[in-house]
Amino acid sequence: MDGVTPFPGAAHMPSCAPLSHPVQNLTARHIDPNAPALRAVSRIWWRRAAAFGPAALTTGALAGIFADRLSEGGMWWLEWVLLALVAATFFWIALSVGTATLGLACHLMQRRERVSEVPPLDVALLVPIYNEDTAEVFGNACAMMMALRESATAHRFALFILSDTQDAGIALAERSAFERLRAVLPPDQRVWYRRRARNTERKVGNIRDWIEGWGAAHDAMLVLDADSLMSAGAIIALADELAADPAAGLIQSAPMVIGSDTLFGRMQQFSAAVYGTLLSAGLAGWTGTEGNYWGHNAIIRTRAFADCAGLPRMPSFWGKGALILSHDFVEAGLLRRAGWAVRFVPHVTGSYEEPPATLIDYALRDRRWCHGNLQHLRLLGARGFHPVSRFHLFHGAMSYLLSPAWFGLLVIWALLGNGPDSVITYFSAENPLYPVWPEMSGVSSVVILLFMYGMLLAPKLLGALAIVLGEVRIARFGGAGPFALSLLAEIALSILFSPIMMVQQVVAVLRTLVGIRPIWSPQARKGGDYSPGTVMRFHALETVSGALLAVGMGAGAVSLWLLPIALSLVAAVPLSMLSGRRVGALMATPEMIDPPEILRRAWHHRAMFRASETPPLAAE
Repeated sequence: MDGVTPFPGAAHMPSCAPLSHPVQNLTARHIDPNAPALRAVSRIWWRRAAAFGPAALTTGALAGIFADRLSEGGMWWLEWVLLALVAATFFWIALSVGTATLGLACHLMQRRERVSEVPPLDVALLVPIYNEDTAEVFGNACAMMMALRESATAHRFALFILSDTQDAGIALAERSAFERLRAVLPPDQRVWYRRRARNTERKVGNIRDWIEGWGAAHDAMLVLDADSLMSAGAIIALADELAADPAAGLIQSAPMVIGSDTLFGRMQQFSAAVYGTLLSAGLAGWTGTEGNYWGHNAIIRTRAFADCAGLPRMPSFWGKGALILSHDFVEAGLLRRAGWAVRFVPHVTGSYEEPPATLIDYALRDRRWCHGNLQHLRLLGARGFHPVSRFHLFHGAMSYLLSPAWFGLLVIWALLGNGPDSVITYFSAENPLYPVWPEMSGVSSVVILLFMYGMLLAPKLLGALAIVLGEVRIARFGGAGPFALSLLAEIALSILFSPIMMVQQVVAVLRTLVGIRPIWSPQARKGGDYSPGTVMRFHALETVSGALLAVGMGAGAVSLWLLPIALSLVAAVPLSMLSGRRVGALMATPEMIDPPEILRRAWHHRAMFRASETPPLAAE
């Protein structure tokens, strides 16, 4: 196994099989002559119309209602801003409802074609790591390779642990764990380990190094994260899908969220299991061959990626430019630009990842993602991208820009407040001493608010309906009673946490705009241990914002409709501390109640690797 290679840190790698990975030019079109002609997806434009049409129509209707109410006596600039923010924020809510509705239709009418006999592929499982929990990484890797060995498939698989670890102690533990992995697995299993002394260009550089050193030996690469876990069935299903579709350059699975026992992590697990299924089905329904890439748990045709998805630096007037951080969206766009299909297959089950365990861990991860996603705005003009690929880039940026928009909407709403005692007043030219207010009756306000809240809740309720009507029985969620209780708990907790996450995303956007670069550090996957003082400092802005809203309400200057948001912000510190508390069976998912075999295997092998890390006690 110890083939000699010229790559530093590659003593435990096979002989080199180099593959060119040229950097792409974003200012010129590129078509890969090796890309087969794409097959037209049946009814794709009808599906896109079904998702986007109702979203546009309902947004237009709501904007018309607001414009009619606000235009009494003329529109002031602040009212125009309010109208624009209402339309901008509501469209994305409506689009999620349209996507979930399309997903429900696809879910009820699904006809899965069985993949016929396909040519075997040589697939490399790539696990890029950076200062991670060694036992978790190698335990998962061992479980997957053991499961694949026992599976009947003509595909061949090799495992590559690609380390960018910079901590010398963790690097030593990785080498020890690799030797343990080789000892545990049968001799014919192809498992390899490489550590780069310098983590140049981070994950992008890590994958580039592997492609240029060993990529030519493998038809496909299955890119995993440090916390990724996939069943043998899921891995083989992705390989079958890629082999059966010669035009596919990348096929993304829909990872389920597992492995958390904290309140905040459990919320994410339950929502992914109940609501995420429909959103995934709807997304697959309208994206077709213009899907997206989430950076992990996806299979990629190695040569297509090497030829067409080499990432340049960000466009810049000052030289080389910055590293593209949210690289996965851009790589998917480059593959589709070159003529390769990018597909999303939510029906492939057995693909898993772990969520951030606490609210602070989620917010810290969001700061890194925000910085990368906002870069996408500068890439929208890249030559040759498909319109849907551009939409993915735009959507990625908007997922963070919506929070400042919501925040601005709430501030304006608070300032417009309660009539004459409001912070902002509107003066007519005829009577500058008396404000002229837009006439919106209490009944109209209630109806509009209920409608907007209903749209926010609609994907959740549609997801619950799909569980009732679908193949996954409620018994797998613990029964009807526990499922209903978990559903109500997740909705209530989402309402409580949403204002806090909104403010944190505003902070993330502002940090990006002023040039504060996020620190690239491994995710605290089991949850950071934060002191009360740290939590108070982290959530100071939310606490102050909530207190100001409460004071405004007490003075009669701020609308009482903002009371739930004020309470959530004032309680940001205790809610954040509560987010990391361990919970029992609340918001249980099928993977918790009946853990899949691959998860049981992973638990066993993680424990084995963790035990081997413990140094023996010194002799007395």
